[in-house]
Amino acid sequence: MSATLYNAQILRLATAIPHQQRLDQPQATVSRRSPICGSRVTVDVALDPQGRIAALGQEVRACALGQASAALMGEHAIGRSPAELAEARDALAAFLAGERDDPGAWPGLEIFLPARPHAARHPSIRLAFEAVAEAAATAHAAIQPDLQESPPR
Repeated sequence: MSATLYNAQILRLATAIPHQQRLDQPQATVSRRSPICGSRVTVDVALDPQGRIAALGQEVRACALGQASAALMGEHAIGRSPAELAEARDALAAFLAGERDDPGAWPGLEIFLPARPHAARHPSIRLAFEAVAEAAATAHAAIQPDLQESPPR
């Protein structure tokens, strides 16, 4: 194990993942798996009437990096909109790929700076953010009224 990659902060987060109970009645559920390492994250969401995350459940079977990412996602996902979650997902992916210098506005993601040279680790780090963004978008689409007019008869 690389000391810089698996540091004390990563390992602490990996043991403190919030919302590790699946929801009984989620509005959407998404599972993501990394084909490289086999890490898997399943995220359940329920939205409030404004379309923001009201309840979150997650099942995380991942390496320490994936667990740490799920912990950071879970700490700050409640109250976030699908757009904010998609923005966090995209910023994290661009940061890991070296396409941007910062990981965006999501708290704590700078912890993954040492992982940038390890492209094989990126999918595991992205799993929780990909799953929550997709689940929130799916749930949001399901609660939106049909805005399209019926075709003329």
